[in-house]
Amino acid sequence: MTSSRFFKIALVLGLLSAIGPFAIDMYLPALPEIGASLGAGIGPVQMSLTAFFISLGVGQLLYGPVSDMVGRKPPLYFGLGLFALASIGCALATDIQTLIALRFVQGLGAAAGMAIPRAVVRDLHTGNDAARLMSLLMLVFSVSPILAPLAGSGVIAFAGWRGVFWAVMLAAVAGLAMMSVMLKETRPAEERVESSLGSALRAYGVLMRDAHYLGLVFIGAFAMAGFFTYLANSSFVMIDHYGLSPTLYSLAFGINAAAFFGAAQLNGALCEHFGIVRVVKASVSACGLVMAAMFAYYLAGGDRLAVLIVLYFVASGFMGLVIPTTSVLALEKHGAIAGTASALLGTLQMLTGAVVMAVIGLFTDGRPLPMVTGMAAGALISVVLTWFTLGGRQPAPYAAR
Repeated sequence: MTSSRFFKIALVLGLLSAIGPFAIDMYLPALPEIGASLGAGIGPVQMSLTAFFISLGVGQLLYGPVSDMVGRKPPLYFGLGLFALASIGCALATDIQTLIALRFVQGLGAAAGMAIPRAVVRDLHTGNDAARLMSLLMLVFSVSPILAPLAGSGVIAFAGWRGVFWAVMLAAVAGLAMMSVMLKETRPAEERVESSLGSALRAYGVLMRDAHYLGLVFIGAFAMAGFFTYLANSSFVMIDHYGLSPTLYSLAFGINAAAFFGAAQLNGALCEHFGIVRVVKASVSACGLVMAAMFAYYLAGGDRLAVLIVLYFVASGFMGLVIPTTSVLALEKHGAIAGTASALLGTLQMLTGAVVMAVIGLFTDGRPLPMVTGMAAGALISVVLTWFTLGGRQPAPYAAR
């Protein structure tokens, strides 16, 4: 694949993947305002976020096998269309219960953009080339957590929290147009012959019995769960507890996101030099140490915003080396069922994040310690899983497809 084609694919897949997270990240600065507008407390407002994560995870179980059976593009068209319609409903919601229900539907639509781009990467490449393409995809994807909170703050200031949903609806329509012009089908008809509902169920059975695949999935899942805990709680902690404005909160959030996606761009070179397995093991361990230090600081009574931002900046950088590479390793041996394997990976990771968010939500009081506890727990569980899954495995060279 030529370099220009490589970057064009990364651009399209990154933007398609970013539409769902964009609907999360633009939404974050609006959480306190939504609660005030709809007469809802922190718990119900956070449930609108949790509902989105649950459907974003469960929906991938459907899109993955369907994309193996009918090709990658048709389910992408359907998912983005559903997302756009649900976004209109969210913009018109008049109570928190309706908003929660429509956020669930919105997440079902967004799930297509989460599951299928990873399968397209596996259709095109394996090994180090796949890690490179996945990292480029993540670079484009990074526009969401870096710019979306700032864009959300601007939209909220101009049009209120409902304007956020009109904005993400327009983003979905733009994604549909771009996909129709710039993305070719990567699952040709001859490769779909053996794909059916029965084969999908059998494939899920194979994956659920593959301990190595599951180990890699859950390494990424618990690393992401810490980030999801930060997503659900950081606006309340930084705006209400530390007194930041929505715009300053968006800048603080974007700094950590920039660390994640900036570090992810080193994956190709690091994996070429050290091997993917060594990169994963070193990065997970370093992230765990940093998060353990943050937890110890807050547990001892510390309460400085600078410590939270600096330590999580460092931890986010290490997570940027973990999440793309564990996805590549998990899909490496499952090219024939890449859509199904990608879907199960996404579902398990999103559901893990949603469960951790819900558990931490039971203890949320607007102060940093409950949030930091969830973040550190996710990172440390990832460390344990890494050494069980990859502890005795020697790095092996990967040939690019």
